[in-house]
Amino acid sequence: MNLFNHHTIPLLAETDVLVIGAGSSGCIAALAAAREKSFHVMLVERYGFPGGTSTQMLDTFYGFFTPGTVSRKIVGGLPDTVVNELDKTDDIFLRPNTYGAGTGVNYNPERLKRVWDRLITEAGIQYLLHTSLVEVVQEEKERVTGIFWNKSGFYKIKTKRVIDASGDADFCYLAGCGFELAGEKEPAQSMTTTFRMCNVDQQKFEKAGGNKMLKEKMGTAFENKTHLLPRKEGSAHEMCQPKCISTVAVKVTDLSALKIEELTKAEIEGRRQAFVYEDFFRDQIPGYEDSKIIGLSHQIGVRETRRVYGEHRLTKEECLTGAIPDSSILLCGAPIEDHRKGKDGQDETYWEYIPGAGIYGVPYGTIVPAGNNLTWVVGRCFSATHDAHASCRSMAQTMSMGQAAGLAAIQSLQKDCGANDIAIETLRNDLVKLGQVLESPVSPADTSRAGWKNNFISKKTKT
Repeated sequence: MNLFNHHTIPLLAETDVLVIGAGSSGCIAALAAAREKSFHVMLVERYGFPGGTSTQMLDTFYGFFTPGTVSRKIVGGLPDTVVNELDKTDDIFLRPNTYGAGTGVNYNPERLKRVWDRLITEAGIQYLLHTSLVEVVQEEKERVTGIFWNKSGFYKIKTKRVIDASGDADFCYLAGCGFELAGEKEPAQSMTTTFRMCNVDQQKFEKAGGNKMLKEKMGTAFENKTHLLPRKEGSAHEMCQPKCISTVAVKVTDLSALKIEELTKAEIEGRRQAFVYEDFFRDQIPGYEDSKIIGLSHQIGVRETRRVYGEHRLTKEECLTGAIPDSSILLCGAPIEDHRKGKDGQDETYWEYIPGAGIYGVPYGTIVPAGNNLTWVVGRCFSATHDAHASCRSMAQTMSMGQAAGLAAIQSLQKDCGANDIAIETLRNDLVKLGQVLESPVSPADTSRAGWKNNFISKKTKT
């Protein structure tokens, strides 16, 4: 059988580092690798814009700071650069310890698309949008060839190193790497269609009780079935755009994002629920009487699908010990936040906080697929158990994975060694030089403008 129906497949490019997926982890991975100008870096993305979850459905970076009464900044380097760029146009603000997950960096996702575009193109990265991976072949021992499809037809891209930032581990799956499928052991986390509403009177909302009032009214509506909400709790927060709010409230369960018929049903159900919420907000929540939905997420938000088996697998026990091993490439302080199905809305989001200092280190082996020496895997498909993944999937952490993978890929090319043979101490030193935080901070984060120094800055803070 001729898969390509007699079409000729031209060799589009040969590259040194191929990054598949321009989500926040993939963009940072490409930027990190492109710092070494002697190697060619290519970034491909299936949608028409970069950012993945950061621009398709969310508007807040979590994971830069630890939660709790004392906030510590634990992520730095290239992720700071992105936030600084947003700050130049007044497109960020900080939301202290939002919903128990730590200080959130709220941003304008439309501006972020432009920031990602500009950083990528200025770095000299070969950048292709609307380009989807369809097959992987190993034509040479030291090179991998990916078959892609875009509007120009089928293409081959031959590469020396691959960073899989596809979100669903598409490359690793096609290349035969081992993985755990979300839902096989523990129930997979629910999917969410986010939506945005305009013309919200935020002062009236806050005067009526704000988020505490919203939670109470949502619970009452759920119990009394006055509005057929899928859950008792959810969040609605102010956006950079005046009089606009963004939500994480829709909840879709029992459907797989890797089965197209079920994913289609999930998309339809997510949109249906969004407008149930619109009716609820307009009817029940002060300040929302004249508001309307102005946008839905580009696709339904998927929290987990495939989790690749790496040379190291992060576990819940490791997270809760708070250890920072010498092989760490990033820090995490986010609690385990498991969006479960629950019964009658009870215990639908499970929280468990990191004890002690509230910080743990994530080993390098979590981004190296077991037995594959030419590949790294970053983003929500990294190597972790279900519970550990529920802690370490925030965008500041996934950007940090990309930062480490990009530098590691360049080191492996320079030293002519595989992903599993690089000098981790050298990688850690390079990360620290770039600004990454690899040791538990002693002092609380200074969120004043002067206090940021070489870290990102913020013109305003909102509650």
